[in-house]
Amino acid sequence: MIPKDRKYTESHEWIKVENGLAIVGITDHAQSELGDITFVELAEVDEKKQAGEECGEIESVKAASDINAPVSGVIAEVNPELEQKPELVNQAPFEAGWLFKMKDFDEAGLSGLMDAAAYQTMIEGGG
Repeated sequence: MIPKDRKYTESHEWIKVENGLAIVGITDHAQSELGDITFVELAEVDEKKQAGEECGEIESVKAASDINAPVSGVIAEVNPELEQKPELVNQAPFEAGWLFKMKDFDEAGLSGLMDAAAYQTMIEGGG
């Protein structure tokens, strides 16, 4: 199930604009590929990030994976729950397992990202 109310990157991040902020997380496909997530490290609040720039890392029992900014912007908030409960990313990747929020982000950059249908096609193609 891929929510249609957000955009997606080739590196399996999702972004959803809500109340002037861009909420970012990883997709259900990404968390299932990673396996049980054991640690999440995120960028500092107020750090400026360019689209595609690393914003943190997720570690699982299988691998470590970089988290990239889907658009350029400033880190406004990181999910405080993940420090104690990194498994939220496995349990609810599109809801409680969000990673960070961005402010002052490049709204035009959203148009270059995939919608749910395009993301579905990519992962079905083995991407």
